[in-house]
Amino acid sequence: MFLKKLALVNYKNISSENFEFDSKLNCFVGPNGIGKTNILDAIYHLSFGKSYFNPIATQNIRHDEDFFVIDGEFEKNDREEKIVCSLKKGAKKIIKRNGKIYDRLSDHIGLLPLVIISPADRDLIIEGSDTRRKFVDGVISQSDKKYLQDLLKYNKTLAQRNSLLKYFAANQTFDKATLEVYDEQLNSYGSTIHDKRKAFINIFTPIFEEQYAVISGGNEKVSLTYDSKLTDNSLLTLLKNNIEKDRFSQYTGVGIHKDDLSFLINGHPIKKFGSQGQQKSYLIALKFAQFHLIKELAKTTPILLLDDIFDKLDENRVSHIINLVDHENFGQLFISDTHAERTENIIKNIHQSYKIFKL
Repeated sequence: MFLKKLALVNYKNISSENFEFDSKLNCFVGPNGIGKTNILDAIYHLSFGKSYFNPIATQNIRHDEDFFVIDGEFEKNDREEKIVCSLKKGAKKIIKRNGKIYDRLSDHIGLLPLVIISPADRDLIIEGSDTRRKFVDGVISQSDKKYLQDLLKYNKTLAQRNSLLKYFAANQTFDKATLEVYDEQLNSYGSTIHDKRKAFINIFTPIFEEQYAVISGGNEKVSLTYDSKLTDNSLLTLLKNNIEKDRFSQYTGVGIHKDDLSFLINGHPIKKFGSQGQQKSYLIALKFAQFHLIKELAKTTPILLLDDIFDKLDENRVSHIINLVDHENFGQLFISDTHAERTENIIKNIHQSYKIFKL
């Protein structure tokens, strides 16, 4: 699978641009602020129906304009897929596949597998558990439609249960039977999600450890663990035991929406004990593992976006990364970099066809 053409109108700082891409390697070089990352984000947008960097859709419209349009032509399994994503202020976002509008955005997820590696990924280490859960959910959802639907249903039920708790508090009342209806639904969806997350981590971890070993030269030992209270108790039991706290806080304090991942290097949290280079290598290994797992599960080679990933890495680690991507297992790559000379030197070591776009 690869992206053949991309047309942008009023997307972020881009008024109008058209690109025709190489099926293997495409590089965007230029100074900061010129729009390199925005082009990569537009490609991400076509795959996921949203920006990787800004979840507020209207803020992706160019200043003083009323709409944006992203138009992409892909080739997948010898068939053309034309995807158009557009948004007008005051209206609902529209995604079309070959001229037909999707009824649900979730139906589009997984059609165009894609992995992005960006400096923004550091949030996976420094931010709260929500960011790490989204990473896991995003990987699984690209190849498991039912998982995504169960997750959407869980989140909807969770919001309804929280609203009910607020209603009880506001009206100084309590209806155990009604609450138990939501508990049963949360348990049904949550147990399935927990089991799939656990299975995912078991498959994902060895791939991740292998990728890190290649990038780092095997100098450090890394691991990750899945932290969930559902490992020892059913969600129904947890909800029952936590009911008084939930009534007081007016919020559901237990469930798969509180799960987390622990990122470790040499047995210690990488957030506290990892250098900048080690943290960046950890994140890149996570994303390369994501790439390989999605490729295996989706039976399609994902597009890979590398946004300014060579900054803050020593020459050895850059060399290891190049060796990883210079392989037939990888399909189409997009690279952004502020240093044109560095990019050209890197490309010389990758034995693939390429295009360089100087912005």
